[in-house]
Parts: sequence; structure tokens; C-alpha cells
Amino acid sequence: MTKPWHGVMVATALPLTDELSIDLDGYAAHCGKLVDEGCDGVVPNGSLGEYQTLTPRERVRVVETAVAAVGGERVMPGVAAYGAPEARRWAEQAREAGCGAVMLLPPTAYRADERSVVEHYREVARAGLPVVAYNNPHDTRVDLTPGLLAKLYGEGLVVAVKEFSGDVRRAYRIAELAPGLDLLAGADDVLLELAVAGVVGWVAGFPNALPGPCAALYRAAVAGDLAVALPLYRALHPLLRWDSDTVFVQAVKLAMDLAGHRGGPCRPPRLPLSPEQEAAVREATLRALIAIKEDL
Repeated sequence: MTKPWHGVMVATALPLTDELSIDLDGYAAHCGKLVDEGCDGVVPNGSLGEYQTLTPRERVRVVETAVAAVGGERVMPGVAAYGAPEARRWAEQAREAGCGAVMLLPPTAYRADERSVVEHYREVARAGLPVVAYNNPHDTRVDLTPGLLAKLYGEGLVVAVKEFSGDVRRAYRIAELAPGLDLLAGADDVLLELAVAGVVGWVAGFPNALPGPCAALYRAAVAGDLAVALPLYRALHPLLRWDSDTVFVQAVKLAMDLAGHRGGPCRPPRLPLSPEQEAAVREATLRALIAIKEDL
């Protein structure tokens, strides 16, 4: 069985025009460039893709555009929704579009208990695609603990987890309780720590701006080549840590613009970065670009 959730899967930002419409041609070109520069696939319609602000038709077009650009086996859409029936419909749409897997948050409508979480994943698994769980307790207020992940995996409902709690110690507990469950780094600023702990993938934000260097960082990190990985990680970390900030979408898009990729504005309710935030992201991006150009 191929496992399209392995490797560097970029949670794609969505290029918007100044009028806030989607630049689908630009998005297709962006997906192609990410793969050409060493990334393994793309994750459309995640939080970084501003899925909450998209119409149903736009969500469909984004997935179809990604599949046409890089092939369905490289596309793992986010299928988050308030309710399980809607999330299952998004998973079915992904299957029909030819995608290889989907990524699923727990219920987002309220702080769901364990029974509700399990039934949510059970319903979406019926769509027939491999499901990668997405643990983001900061935003969803639902924590996919190692014990709960073991239950989901034991019932065959998930194949992997994108771990975004920030607690790198969980990697070892997950491996103990669910040794067959694939662990994916979910936050850019703990990649190296989780790579040492045995991740097989990275659902990543800042490769949108720096695909080649980020792919090189991942390869070196999972290979245990600290002589290459650690200097690169240190150089990129002031930028990578913005992936865990509330304004991560705006930060990634600004970094994209500075690195020569079209990021553009965000849709409301996201506002532009404050002057202080913009200055900090700009400095971190430019320093990273200089370090990369000088080969560290």
C-alpha cells in the first residue's frame, strides 16, 4: 500500500487576488513548484488554506486544481467540518477527485467528548479513503490524546496523526500505545525534535515560501544527519516558529511574497499583520534567505 501522507506534505496557502478571489492558475503553479523543489505533496483546504472562508464550490475547485497540477496521489485535502456528515461528503469528494488520503480534525462545532470524537472519525472513514487525524487542541479544544489515538487506530479509523499539540514527549507515548500509527510533525518549529522521535512525514507551512530548504531540512532530520539539519534548523527557526502563532496564515503569505511566491492578502476575519508583526516576519524571512544563499 502506498502511503501518500509520508514525506513533506505542504499545507498550502491559497493565493488570492487583491479582490480576494482565488487565483486558481497561480495555485496550480504553486503546487507544481512545491513538488518540483523537493516536497512530496500538498494539503489543500486546511487552516492555512483558509478553508473556513471558502464557499463549497471553491473548496471543490481547490482540490480539483491541486489534483490536476500534481496528481491525486500527492494530494491530501483537509475535510474538516462542523459535523461528521459534511466532513464525510468532503472525503467522498476527495475520493472522487482521485486523492490518496484526507486529513480530518475532530468535531469543531463544540468541545466533543470521546464518544463523539470516535463516531466522527468512524463516519468519515466510511468514505473509503485513508484518514490522517489532525490533533490541534489549541484551536478545536478537543485533544486527541495518545490513548484516544490508540483507540481510533485500533478500530481502523485512522492511519496517521498530524501532531500539533507542541508536546514532543507525546511521540513516544503514541509509539507505545499505537506502534503502527504513523506520526507526522504538525508544527514547523518542533520538526527536528519530532524527527528524532521517529516521524515519517511533515504537514508543513513554511515550505510554501522556502520549499527547497525545508525539504532538505526534513530529509536530513529524518536521516539523523544533524551536521546538516541542525545549522539549517537554527537558521530557519525564527521563521518556523510563526507557524504556531495565531497569525500564521498572514506570516506564511508574507514570507511567500518576500521569497518570490504569490501569497497575497487573506480573507476576513483575518486582518493584515500589525507593523510590529510584519517587521518581525520580514526580518526572519530575509535572514533565512540570506543564510540559505550563503549555504549556512
